[in-house]
Amino acid sequence: MKSKNKKKLRLYIFKSNKHIYANLIDDNTQKVITSSSTISKDIKDKIKSRRNCTTAQIVGQQIGVKLKKLGVKEIIFDRGSNSYHGQVKTIANAAREEGIIF
Repeated sequence: MKSKNKKKLRLYIFKSNKHIYANLIDDNTQKVITSSSTISKDIKDKIKSRRNCTTAQIVGQQIGVKLKKLGVKEIIFDRGSNSYHGQVKTIANAAREEGIIF
């Protein structure tokens, strides 16, 4: 899904059968700026199960911290084909708790 607003960066959420990914994408350059997932080295040791809401909370907090370090405050939240509930909602809420606006 392409973003209509080219000025804001897009946080894209992808869920596979085993993992959860959150990627910050710049649609102008078509590159991933930063990401956080259940396979990230800094998260891998903190989780017990790969895909649940507790894990999604950790991924959301981690991407929120990375966005703050980059100086990004406002983004476009792209949930892809996923419904806005469960793990996707948990990632969104965790990022909002870190001060990210969308």
